Amino acid sequence: MSEVLNVEKLFGENVFTLGKMQERLPKKAFAEVKRVMEHGGELDNATADVVAKTMKDWAVEHGATHYTHWFQPLTGITAEKHDSFVTHPDENGKMLMEFSGKELIKGEADASSFPSGGLRSTFEARGYTVWDITSPAFLKEDATGVILCIPTAFCSYGGEVLDKKTPLLRSMEALSAQAVRILRLFGDTATKRVITTVGAEQEYFLIDKKLYDQRPDLLFTGRTLFGARAPKSQELEDHYFGAIKPRIAAFMKELDEELWKLGILAKTKHNEVAPAQHELAPIFSTTNVATDHNQITMETMKNVAQRHGLVCLLHEKPFAGVNGSGKHNNWSISTDTGKNLFEPGKLPQENAQFLLFLAAVIKGVDEYQDLLRISVASAGNDHRLGANEAPPAIVSVYIGDELQAVVEELMSGRHTESGTRGQMDMGVLALPPIPVDTSDRNRTSPFAFTGNKFEFRMPGASQNLACTNVMLNTAVADALAAYASELEAAPALGTALPQLIRRELRAHSRILFNGNGYGPEWPAEAERRGLLNLRTAPEAFAHFDAEKNLALFARHGVYSASEVRARKEIAFEEYAKTIRIEADTMLDMLARLVLPAGVAYSRQLAEAAAAKAAAGVPADTEKALAQEVSARLAEVLRARQALASACGGLQGSFEQQAFACAQQVVPAMGAARAAADALEGAVAREYWPMPTYSELLFYV
Repeated sequence: MSEVLNVEKLFGENVFTLGKMQERLPKKAFAEVKRVMEHGGELDNATADVVAKTMKDWAVEHGATHYTHWFQPLTGITAEKHDSFVTHPDENGKMLMEFSGKELIKGEADASSFPSGGLRSTFEARGYTVWDITSPAFLKEDATGVILCIPTAFCSYGGEVLDKKTPLLRSMEALSAQAVRILRLFGDTATKRVITTVGAEQEYFLIDKKLYDQRPDLLFTGRTLFGARAPKSQELEDHYFGAIKPRIAAFMKELDEELWKLGILAKTKHNEVAPAQHELAPIFSTTNVATDHNQITMETMKNVAQRHGLVCLLHEKPFAGVNGSGKHNNWSISTDTGKNLFEPGKLPQENAQFLLFLAAVIKGVDEYQDLLRISVASAGNDHRLGANEAPPAIVSVYIGDELQAVVEELMSGRHTESGTRGQMDMGVLALPPIPVDTSDRNRTSPFAFTGNKFEFRMPGASQNLACTNVMLNTAVADALAAYASELEAAPALGTALPQLIRRELRAHSRILFNGNGYGPEWPAEAERRGLLNLRTAPEAFAHFDAEKNLALFARHGVYSASEVRARKEIAFEEYAKTIRIEADTMLDMLARLVLPAGVAYSRQLAEAAAAKAAAGVPADTEKALAQEVSARLAEVLRARQALASACGGLQGSFEQQAFACAQQVVPAMGAARAAADALEGAVAREYWPMPTYSELLFYV
């Protein structure tokens, strides 16, 4: 019998939690840390030194020799530079291990090699990392040893924001400030802060490492650029929630344990729809911490997979013809007193408050559909969005049939005949009771209300969720700010509030859609409503610096205009480079693997036909097969030439290259793939130079 795992003892073992701070810090120092965490500001130097020494002592006790300021540059992944605790020896030659408050709070990193979108020149190298006190330090163990990781923001010498964490923190503060204004109107004087929370459902694939090593496309791009469909894939949907294979179960068990050590609330694990696809879902945390945890989770998945002879694929579409991988962003808003603001209440006043926050979300999503689409735009996610496995590229909101009925009553101002709802009177606060999560879920909706939260289903599996939540927080903060200003100036809240709610729901009802987002009629209906349908990532990126968006970010201090334009430039650059790497990999594989395999098999068929003919035996079959293979070879060659020509035409700015990639290179890659996959179906397995879909998806 295996040893019983004590999860309670294991949980947070490698995290310098608030509880460990309280145990180890002097009362005065701990109180100061709590004050800064809850209300902002800076630690004084003396307190910072005490915290740093205590944190270092704890880390050293667990085997740490180095520390790093762990940050999230605009690459979309994390970055770290390791410094040891070693300092000058004392007068007796004894080595000392020290860590000061100055080193804890602020570090210096070379900012020249990270994406900046023109915010700084290559020769302007200095950048700073600044401790995010709201996200706990943690220990990471790898081949270099045990490292104390301190979550930080990252900015340039001149103060330009060069990371994903800083705008997220700004957006959280913006939403909190405006939400508190709203709560004050309803007589809530206890709430000091409003907190956004997120639970990130992470989808991923696991494949055998030995097979992975034989696929250059997986190595260089994270997805298969070729691959004929397996005889069976997900048609029977027998993989979804099916029994977990022992090898995968062992991986999941170790993954849970590693995440629990890091204080990550790994909750649910199961097989997803596609073969070899799985999902991990945590319990929600504050948005900042949840984003950090998701980045740690993705890294841990990859590391644990390696130890089991597996490779974890986080690309949005690693395999054609089966479901790709997303990352559902379950987003909600709560007060620091523990009240979920998306939880409908029983009293009319509680429902009025709920409906006001609901209206703010609907308004924010409608007015800033482009920003939400931008937040999930990538070369990888383009393969997934709109492919009848994920929401379309059109942003819409699902609120369920019963809540929709309430909204329609509000918009019309008519009285309800239902005995369960009080009389509707738009002149007073007597609003109807709101049903609590009684509607079915709509898996085709990109932005769905699920009882006390919204599930944003468009983010891709590999993406950093900071971007999505920056857009969402800021858009809703803006709506709340407008509402607060109007209601604060109103002579009578009881009259102004219902009027505002009704007006706003009417103004933004176009974004509400409870139907089938996969249906062919929806794009036409969306166009009729005036909704955006930004089918490719470059189409979305072009909207980033629209005047309304620049004004939004400026109003709430989330991005400066230069920071927005820099991120737009980086987005185009990343997209263009990603597609070019994929195209170059495809060209190389066609020339070195696919075409030679077809030629070799064609030769074998021709030789077999010649041998039969020489022996006076009919060789019709061999000749027919040889002709088929030769014809498919010719198609592959023509497709490769067309792809090479498309790549040769890439020039100009990154924006121009990105659009050319989307409009010319990607279709040419699709044609080359179709030709190569058809050839694979005609070539004997022993001649095909790489693992097939059957092997990759089912030999795990």
